[in-house]
Amino acid sequence: MRVSEIHLQNWKNFKEASASLSRRVFIIGPNASGKSNFLDAFRFLRDVADDGLHQAVKSRGGVTSVRCLAARRSPNIVVGVTLSGGDGREMWHYELEFNQDVNRGPEVRREEVVDLRSGNEQVVERPNSDDREDEMLLTQTALEQIAENRKFREVADFFEAVSYQHIIPQVVREPQEFSPGRIKEDDPFGRDFLQRVWDKNEHTRQAWLRRIGNALESVIDQLTDLEVNMDQHGTPHLVARFEHWRVHDAKQQEWQLSDGTLRLFGLMWAVFEGSGPLLLEEPELSVHSEIVGALAQLFEQLQEEIRKMKRTADYEKRQLIISTHAVELLRDAGIGAEEVIWIEPSSEGSRLRTPNNEQKKALMNGLSVADVILPMSSPADQLTLDF
Repeated sequence: MRVSEIHLQNWKNFKEASASLSRRVFIIGPNASGKSNFLDAFRFLRDVADDGLHQAVKSRGGVTSVRCLAARRSPNIVVGVTLSGGDGREMWHYELEFNQDVNRGPEVRREEVVDLRSGNEQVVERPNSDDREDEMLLTQTALEQIAENRKFREVADFFEAVSYQHIIPQVVREPQEFSPGRIKEDDPFGRDFLQRVWDKNEHTRQAWLRRIGNALESVIDQLTDLEVNMDQHGTPHLVARFEHWRVHDAKQQEWQLSDGTLRLFGLMWAVFEGSGPLLLEEPELSVHSEIVGALAQLFEQLQEEIRKMKRTADYEKRQLIISTHAVELLRDAGIGAEEVIWIEPSSEGSRLRTPNNEQKKALMNGLSVADVILPMSSPADQLTLDF
């Protein structure tokens, strides 16, 4: 499945915003326009399904921190999505509307789940009679409760499979410096990244490393092999082998590898790791511009490798939702108009924009997204320094 529609109301930067999403989406916009907050709407649904509404809101600073500053008459916060199958057929609609109770904790104001496959069956519609008898029930969503989500468990599992990865090379090299004591699990910034790689089944790990290594050989000079080893202290290390003038090849561990090499490895591993929507924030960071220009195709090639490994004709590629500023990445001629959303900030909240007919025509005539759409997302006023 994938998210084919999203609707946001009073969510951070967005007072009212809706958009259709393809399997691959590129989000562009000025700094502080809401690209990260747009991605966070998907992470929020994951956190609600995984940890519950209370924790999901608390980790974001509370209801008032989540609510759009432009909210006025209708202060409730709404996050709604439509889920579709690989064939484009709509399957589910989930929508959550919440605000805060008298204790400033999050409270469900409306929650609905609709099965779109069979006559738009209303699976969940809250508040219901139980909620009206006991308002404490509205502090939890049906999504987070095993007993309540039984009829739409597929939706809950889908949200839990959402993955946000923003691997930072310095964090991968020195995880203890960024997380004294116990290393945080499933950390998107890489504190447990090498441990996750090591914990993967050995046969699978070797297969993924071999394919990633083959892809990296074309962009990293003299690279011949990748492996992950455990040292005598129980710490895993990424080891890269390079051709050398000596008889034996040279080895480098993660602390010796460049930021770009570690960043690329993390991005590529993230494509293999999981099956739900993958959220990538500015994948161009630390990566050479020539390689950035090939990232979109590289991600597609990796997913094709996954399909071959699974040996199934009905393998459904993961949905990729990518925020970026990179001209090189958006010059890829393979990026279509339906794959681009740009965020336009305003005093009444940011808006989600898609290419109009004229822009679509320009793209069909051979211009790239970098030529046609990226200039639309530039700041209204150019940066000037007056000393």
